[in-house]
Order: sequence, then structure tokens, then C-alpha cells
Amino acid sequence: MATVLIVDDAAFMRMMLKDILTKNGFEVVGEAENGQVAISMYKDLNPDIVTMDITMPEMNGIEAVKAIKAVNPGCKVVMVSAMGQQSMVIEAIQAGAKDFIVKPFQPDRVVDALSKVLG
Repeated sequence: MATVLIVDDAAFMRMMLKDILTKNGFEVVGEAENGQVAISMYKDLNPDIVTMDITMPEMNGIEAVKAIKAVNPGCKVVMVSAMGQQSMVIEAIQAGAKDFIVKPFQPDRVVDALSKVLG
């Protein structure tokens, strides 16, 4: 069972993702509300994969991906973005994210993206 760290500043989004993932056999080991918290939780939990919102207070998802890549170059991160953030998604992929999901997301797309990245 793959372990997941969910990073999103909206508690509702974290809850939705957690629900989708746990129903599909993933183990959600942590939830972070911004990039700063995500980095320290990543170091503590060492999850198999991270879902990372792009737009957050304190530290955005792109900066957080770069910092997590510095901790573990082999980390697997899937970005979660709102419609119209294509340029930021491209920047996130360049920073090391492996895939992205667009909000509002379909549960099967979330599961497919994480499963594909996990291989």
C-alpha cells in the first residue's frame, strides 16, 4: 500500500483527496496546509508520493517541490492545480513534479495519476 502526503491550503480539498485515496487503497500518512509544513512532514514521514497544491500561503507548491527534491531527488510529486494555471504547472514539472491533476478533479483521474507515477 502506497503512502501519501496531501498538501493543500484548503481543508476541504485535503478531505476530498484523502477520501478518494483511502477508498482506493492508498494510505494517507499526513496532511499539510502549506509548503513549509509539507517539507518538514516529508522529512519525518518519507511518503511514497505527495499531492501538492500549487497556490498556497507561506510557501507555494513549486518552491516546496524544489525543497523536497533537494531532500530526496527521487521523490514523487503530483501537482494539483486549478484551471488556468498551465504556466505554473509547466514550472512545477520543470521543478520535478511527475504529473498533475486539475481541480475540480475526477476520482479516477486522481487514482490513475498516482498509480502511474508510482509505476
